[in-house]
Order: sequence, then C-alpha cells, then structure tokens
Amino acid sequence: MLLGSSTETPEALPSTASSTAPLAVDPTALMQAMLEAALAAADPGPGLRAALPQRPADGRLLVLGAGKASARMAQVLEQMWGPCEGLIVVPEGARLPLRGLEQMEASHPVPDGRSAEAAARMLALARTLGPRDTLVVLLSGGASALLAAPADGLTLADKQSVTRMLLRSGAPIDEMNLVRQQFSAIKGGRLAAAAKEATVLTYLVSDIPGDRAELIGSGPTFPSVGSAAEALAVIARHGIALPARARAHLERAADQSARAAHLGPAPRHVIVASPQGALEAAASVARAAGVTPCILGDAIEGEAVDVGRVMAGIAQQSLRHGQPFAPPVAFISGGETTVTVRNGAGKGGRCSEYLLSFLMTAAYSARISAMACDTDGRDGSEHNAGAIWQGGKPFDRTDARRALEEHDAWTFFERNQALVQTGPTHTNVNDFRVALVL
Repeated sequence: MLLGSSTETPEALPSTASSTAPLAVDPTALMQAMLEAALAAADPGPGLRAALPQRPADGRLLVLGAGKASARMAQVLEQMWGPCEGLIVVPEGARLPLRGLEQMEASHPVPDGRSAEAAARMLALARTLGPRDTLVVLLSGGASALLAAPADGLTLADKQSVTRMLLRSGAPIDEMNLVRQQFSAIKGGRLAAAAKEATVLTYLVSDIPGDRAELIGSGPTFPSVGSAAEALAVIARHGIALPARARAHLERAADQSARAAHLGPAPRHVIVASPQGALEAAASVARAAGVTPCILGDAIEGEAVDVGRVMAGIAQQSLRHGQPFAPPVAFISGGETTVTVRNGAGKGGRCSEYLLSFLMTAAYSARISAMACDTDGRDGSEHNAGAIWQGGKPFDRTDARRALEEHDAWTFFERNQALVQTGPTHTNVNDFRVALVL
C-alpha cells in the first residue's frame, strides 16, 4: 500500500524499546486476513439457520425486517422456510435476491420519506395479525434510520433534525437509541404492540456494546429502555438544542411519566451474530500466523480520538516493555466509538478518525501497524469500510494533525492510498480494530 511522503522527522522510540526481533510477517496482509475472518464470522446465516424452528404450520406468517443485515437474514429464512409474505427495508445499495419478501431501500444514517413509508407499512401489516398468527422480525444495526415513523404531533423533518443532532453530538449508541424511541411510533416496543396477540419472534445481529437486544435498531419489538425524562437528561448532557416541537413532545411525555406502550410479554429473541464472535475469528487468524491475540473488549466506547491514543499507548507499552504481552501480539477490539463534531465536518467516520489518532501517537514505529473498519462496509460519510496503516511508513504530520482537527480523516487516508474498501457486507457487528506489534 503506497503512503505519502513525510515533511517531518518522526520521533525516536525511547531506548527502553524491546530488542526482540520482529516476526517475519506481512502486517498489512495479516490485518486484511483478520478482517476477512471477522466479516465471515459476522455473517448471520449460520446463526439464523441454527436458531430457526420449523416453519409455523398454523395461522398466517408475516416477516418484517430492517437493517444492514436484514436482507441476508431474509435470504437465509426463505432458503429454510420457502417464500414468505412480508417486507424488508435495507440501506441504499444493500438489496439481495429474495423469493417472496418485498424489499425497499431507504436512507441511512438520516431517515427520509422512504424510511417513514416503510415504518408505516410495517405497522399496518402487523395490525392485521390475529392470535393464531406469527410475526418474525429480522433486525440489525441501521434499522433506527430505516424505520422512521414520527410519534404523534411530530413530523419527519423533526426526526431528521433530531437524528442529525444526535449523530454530531458524540452520544454513544445506547443513549442515541434511548432518545430515538421517544420520538417514534414504531420503536420501543410499538411494532410488537401493533401485532397484538400474535406470536412475535425476533432475530438480531448485534451492533450494540454489550449485546443489549432491546437497543438493537432501537428495539421495535422490545419494551422501551427508558423514559422521556431520561431522554431529556441525555439531551442536556450532550448540549443538544432540540427543535421546539421535539422538546415540547419530550417535556409533555416526561410530565406524564410516559413510557412506550408494550402489550403482552417481551418477545422471544435470538442474537444470531455478535461482535465477540467476529473478534474471536480474527484472533484465530493471528494465532495461526504465530502472533499472540489479545482481545481487549467487544464493547469499547468513547471519543474516537481518545480511544485511538489509548490503544496506541497499549501498543507502545508492548513494544517497549513487553506488557501486557510481548511482541508479536495483535491487540483486537470492537465496540463503537463516537465523534463529537466541533470544527465543522470533513469527510470520514469514527474508524478513520480513530486510526488517524492512533497513527499520530504510535505508527511512526516500523513495528506497530493498525487497522480500523466498520463491519457494515461503510465508515461514516463515505463509502470505505475504514483504513489501514503499516507501521514505519512516512507521512506528513502537519497534514495528519489538520485532518484530525477538521474531522477529515478520509481525505488524509485517501491521499495516502490507505482506505479499505469492502462494499456492503450485509451484516453489522460494529467496529473491528487491530493494533499489530511485531
């Protein structure tokens, strides 16, 4: 991978650096192989095949799905059960061939009119079910934007404005989805409530730190995770200036101590793919290459810039002092970092911003390389999955610092031919990060 030329001299590592000879491994090739293994493990197909019961023999079967992995899950479901009635909504460009289920595309991460139409149609379909019928719901990350049914008294424009503010606020995904539930007519258990007494089965691909099923896709088949008062606290904590109508809606609901209505018991559900499974698959690839894998966590959150610095510090400690593991070692992590936009928005996303922060701290060493990618194949505003950097390659630190300050990491990595392109992966188990010390 070709990288740009440097205009500054990299700082030298302290004399306490490890003298262990580096392993003869191509770091770029190894990290790419680890990503491929992680994505294969994130495929919801095997997990769904194992979890699906026999097709219901009695009553009507309705299948509804939303999210980046919903078409893949629908494909596997129809392979096992045959053509089904229902509707799947996916991000633009993420369709897959289906036998009976209708597919729609809608906007992500900010909802559009198609998102509102999809949500309204799903609610209407669910309301036609009776007590002998079965509703199967296929959910993954992305469903929050793809299903946008405004609560009573709100408009789609209100929801779009709130979504943009949340995305720029730096709020973690669990807090974002708690707020989204309060502005929705479908999230926070309202889709399950529309199905009344029908049996509800929910199959999920987790993109939520800690695999909290009730927050995946903002939980359309699960009881609301919080109250309007808690949503107001999130808004205040992140300094979000809500549109007047949206704030009035929350304040009115808080005065009534309102939570989302949810009729009947919580639905049966199975998580068919998760971040931990992807990290373990990547660890196996590292181990086979003679590199010690160290999974630091599947739910690491925080500002992308801060997490990048911390991960770089861990890599440096390994290289200098052999702690917590001596090289060769691969520090692997998942979860969802955040980006609080303060100085205008350039091009990029949380993975590229994380990696640029890591690079500024540690990647001047020839023995430290790193990668960060979103497992859905798209990192933020652009169409790359993330970026990769082989340690010791020269770069312009002034340019890197400017890009970091302006949230323009994509431009930096594109200029240095270091973007990772996967295209849509039809899954989403959050971010995949590796710091390789050889």
